[in-house]
Amino acid sequence: MLCKNEIRLDIGGSRDLYHFRSGDYSYSFGAELFTYTKLRGERDFHFPVDAVDYFFGVNFGVVRKGEKSDLGMRARISHISAHFVDGHYDGPNGIWRDSRNPQVYSREFIELLPFIATSETRIYLGGTYLFHVVPRDLGKIILQGGAEQNLSMLSFYGITPYAAIDLKLQKIGDYAVTKNAIIGFKMGDFFAPGLRIYAGYFDGMSIHGEYYNRPEKYFSWGFNIDI
Repeated sequence: MLCKNEIRLDIGGSRDLYHFRSGDYSYSFGAELFTYTKLRGERDFHFPVDAVDYFFGVNFGVVRKGEKSDLGMRARISHISAHFVDGHYDGPNGIWRDSRNPQVYSREFIELLPFIATSETRIYLGGTYLFHVVPRDLGKIILQGGAEQNLSMLSFYGITPYAAIDLKLQKIGDYAVTKNAIIGFKMGDFFAPGLRIYAGYFDGMSIHGEYYNRPEKYFSWGFNIDI
């Protein structure tokens, strides 16, 4: 995050375990596992881990190929839990930082995201149902929509600019919209493994479960390695 002593480190991936084609339709079944980690930067190249969220689940997909665009849907059944780590504990003073003590945060949910896609654009609109959630002030319905655009017409020397925006409406005490937008470029084939470098803007409730009811607004920059 720009002008803040905060770092985000995400590790994981999603892989298809089964893929089947029949005419214009393709079907897939896969698994995914991610960790979303919040760190601080300190002197002497130290990066204490403040909080980490664990995400794992399975997903199902179906896509119908068209002449100009594809129609599809992704379904996901997943679990996510959040935890403070030792970097959140102020040992010399014997207290948890920011007056935030560890709490139980756990969600099990079903997500459905229909989409329409071309070689350059992807638009999606769907929602999530949380069939088990702690703490109780989290609403059980999340509405989500967004778009991704790769600007292949502006590609140069194998570098492709792109932009994306994601919006989520959820109830955390009151209803609130979380906005996440990025612009950047991908090195190499846009749909193959490679390096992305991007700048982002975030406005909404924290993505980390232990901070689930803390509003945040910031600009950031980063990179992602697609494997």
